[in-house]
Amino acid sequence: MAAITFDTLKFVEKLKAAGISDAHAKAESEALQGVLAETLDSQLTTKTDLINLERRIDGINAKIDQLDTRISGELSLLKWMMGLVLAGILALVLRAFFPV
Repeated sequence: MAAITFDTLKFVEKLKAAGISDAHAKAESEALQGVLAETLDSQLTTKTDLINLERRIDGINAKIDQLDTRISGELSLLKWMMGLVLAGILALVLRAFFPV
C-alpha cells in the first residue's frame, strides 16, 4: 500500500484563513484525506506490481522464443517436403513428355 503525506492541520488552517468555518474546514480535510487514501490504494502501481509484470513479460518472451524456434524447424522441414513433392511432379511431367 502506498503512503502519502497529507498535513490535515495545515490544510484546515489554510481554509480557515480563507474565511471558511472551523467545522467546514475539518470536514473538507477529512473528505480529501479519504479520497486521497482511496485513490492511492486503487490506482498507484507499486514496485511489486512492476516486478510481477516484468516476470510475466519475461515468461511470455520465453514462450515466444520457443515458438519461434519450433516454427523455424517446421519451416525447414516444410521446405524439404515441398522440394521433394516438386521433384516428384517434375519427374512425372518429364516422363509424360519424354517416355523412355
